[in-house]
Amino acid sequence: MRRHLHLAAAVLTVALVLPATAAAGADAVPDASTDTAGRPGAPHPDRPRPGEPGPGEPRRGTVVEPTLVAHAALPADHLTDGPPSGALATAANGRQGPFDGQVVPGFSAMVEDERGTFWALPDNGFGSKGNSADFLLRIYHVTPQWRTADGGPGTVGLDRFVQLRDPQRLAGFPIVHEDTADRLLTGADVDVESLVRAPDGTFWIGEEFGPFLLHVDADGVLLAPPVELPGVRSPQHPHLADGEEPTLAASKGFEAMAGSPDGRYLYPVTEGALRPDPDQRNRTVHEFDTRRGAYTGRTWSYEVDRPANLVADAFMTGRHTMLVLERDDFDGPASVTKRVYEIDLRRAERDGHLAKTLVLDALAIANPHDLAPGAGYGTGEEFALPFQSLETVVRLRNGRLLLANDTNYPGNAARVPGTPDDTELVVVDLRKAAAARGAATVIGHRGASGYRPEHTLAAYSLAIRQCADHIEPDLVATKDGVLVARHENEISGTTDVAQRPELADRRTTKVVDGVAVTGWFTEDLTLGELRSLRAVERIPDVRPDSTAYDGLYEVPTFDEVLDLARRSVTCDGSPVGVYPETKHPTYFDSAGLSLEEPLVADLRANGLDMPKARVAVQSFETTNLRQLDRMTRVPLVQLVNCSGGPFDLAAEGRTYADLVTPAGLRQVARYADAVGLCKDVMIPRTPDGTLGDPTPVVRDAHRAGLDVHGWTFRAENRYLPAEFRVGDDPNAHGDLAGEIRAFLATGMDGLFSDHPDVAAVAVGHTGRG
Repeated sequence: MRRHLHLAAAVLTVALVLPATAAAGADAVPDASTDTAGRPGAPHPDRPRPGEPGPGEPRRGTVVEPTLVAHAALPADHLTDGPPSGALATAANGRQGPFDGQVVPGFSAMVEDERGTFWALPDNGFGSKGNSADFLLRIYHVTPQWRTADGGPGTVGLDRFVQLRDPQRLAGFPIVHEDTADRLLTGADVDVESLVRAPDGTFWIGEEFGPFLLHVDADGVLLAPPVELPGVRSPQHPHLADGEEPTLAASKGFEAMAGSPDGRYLYPVTEGALRPDPDQRNRTVHEFDTRRGAYTGRTWSYEVDRPANLVADAFMTGRHTMLVLERDDFDGPASVTKRVYEIDLRRAERDGHLAKTLVLDALAIANPHDLAPGAGYGTGEEFALPFQSLETVVRLRNGRLLLANDTNYPGNAARVPGTPDDTELVVVDLRKAAAARGAATVIGHRGASGYRPEHTLAAYSLAIRQCADHIEPDLVATKDGVLVARHENEISGTTDVAQRPELADRRTTKVVDGVAVTGWFTEDLTLGELRSLRAVERIPDVRPDSTAYDGLYEVPTFDEVLDLARRSVTCDGSPVGVYPETKHPTYFDSAGLSLEEPLVADLRANGLDMPKARVAVQSFETTNLRQLDRMTRVPLVQLVNCSGGPFDLAAEGRTYADLVTPAGLRQVARYADAVGLCKDVMIPRTPDGTLGDPTPVVRDAHRAGLDVHGWTFRAENRYLPAEFRVGDDPNAHGDLAGEIRAFLATGMDGLFSDHPDVAAVAVGHTGRG
């Protein structure tokens, strides 16, 4: 039966949320389930169309556009009063300790004070117990002099500080200044990371060596012994017994902690997963009762977007609602996740994890007033906070968000390579902006694969920021039956497997779809083994800039791709679609690793096996699409190559050319909802490499009730028709937008592109991005 193919939302909505609020509605538009193209009755009425809105006028609405409204910076090399620090710090970016005073290595937590001031907490100094004994733990009182649209210096003043200390000997373990009167606390004693100010003016601090909760008075004096988290100890725990196995990895304790509005409860969150936890994407939110001085035993499960991601900060926006700052460990252009989500402790998904709603992506902040001019990467019209340790989020009393970074001084250089990062404080307004979907659907082909190694969360995330409507993972199976995103099951060209001696014996030759292939295959590796590999650029000679990211990113599972999409929004505020392709389904069936069942299971586990889900499944074969037609309610797409035929029909001698005749398309429409056509099937090339006359295939497909998506649109001259090439360098970018417009004129409903930023402009998308 026919699925009424719309993967785009029927109404443009404000899908990025204001903290602790529901998404607001937007201008009404015609229902997307209505076929306005004059096509005959659809044979699959319960499926959405995978290509709305299709040719025609853009749809307009509003979207929340995070916008930079204030910026201030503390210079990286700023020193405050105190003894020299950093004698054992790792030298980096031209800086070598000891430094003539106390460094301020950014802020791991902040709380709003009065009249535009803040209390700000640096972490333990230089990253470990072993090199931070000369770093004094302080809470600084901070006064930003903002740069705004009305001007201003953009500086940060540190007017005083509170020194953390333990004169009453409550720590319960030896400290660096053990035998002194003041017993000043240092970064070798505790690793302070998170901060909540109580109604009485005292401070609660979350730290990572225990992990412990510390309670200090307004002058920084420890008021009680550190509170241990029952059953959880890190390798740096001062009471870890000989032979005792830590249950939490180093530096994965209470990086984040929120406080209830009334001050009674604290909600510390583990930065990393517990070692025994089989789900390494799980982070635990704990509840601590400050009146009783004890944990309540209530916990919640927060799922990060990828196993290596960290929970960097948290802020309560209501009795049950909380902002969570999630980050990866990359910086600069390599950054993937610097996001603020909102969670509600009363709302869990079907797998038990807290439901997450995107509030902002800190890699995509509008900067209309140029508030950080000339400050390096990510400071242009689209502003980014690409710091490895983006670690502070505060909702201000006016509803705006404050974000700030820990600089890991002198180690981080996200803005300008070789130059230590400043501590940046920014204020972001979540304001509404006009948005429009263009005349066709843009599918990020293997992500933004023209800029990042394909089929990585980095490529998919960039495609979303570049205004793709959908992201496209090719799916293959691991030895243990997990679906992962790779262009082919042979992975020597897209991972570093050939450099892994422990896997050398897995190299083999197989016959895949009738072709002998030599290399390493996903079906011979478990997910754990595949996770040890890192992605590389598939065509380095064509895309040398992308090789800068070789060796950084894991191979993602299909489940992780689905999670990224459903926790993201497009530039017009719609949910991000997913457009998976099943690779070599007949071959995988013969290997006992059928793709269809785990694919449908993953969709159902994510609540996406439904007509309104923005998902379409594609294949170059026909048998598995017919099987899926009986298994799922999402749209199905028959891929058509420029030559040859479906492997499953090879014995019958049927070709792709047979599928795109009027009769063939009517047959396709019995089990599929769209066709994904090689460009040459729509407009063939002439002998001189220019575009010829369009074929009738788009018209014929529409008459059969099928949408048409074309592939693949790439910017490099070598892939472009001759009239759209610019210059003689085959790897230079030509006029991709011009080529796309030529194909849109045929009535094509959507397109796959390695360069979704160019495609989005060509089809008329506007909005965030």
